[in-house]
Amino acid sequence: MLKELASLGQYLGQTARLMVGVPSYSAYVEHQRNTHPDQPMMDYETFFRERQEARYGGGNGRVARCC
Repeated sequence: MLKELASLGQYLGQTARLMVGVPSYSAYVEHQRNTHPDQPMMDYETFFRERQEARYGGGNGRVARCC
């Protein structure tokens, strides 16, 4: 029962993070290892910065979204 609750908590936590735009670094690492093992892997700081720039238009200090 505790294992199921822990799993549910992780699932809900991941869902909440995705809803507010916080990407999963562990999912990225797993994907890179399984799909692109020949490519270099970003560290957490680089990954987070890249995801923020992709989401908000990054680099120029302006938000590229309508809201």
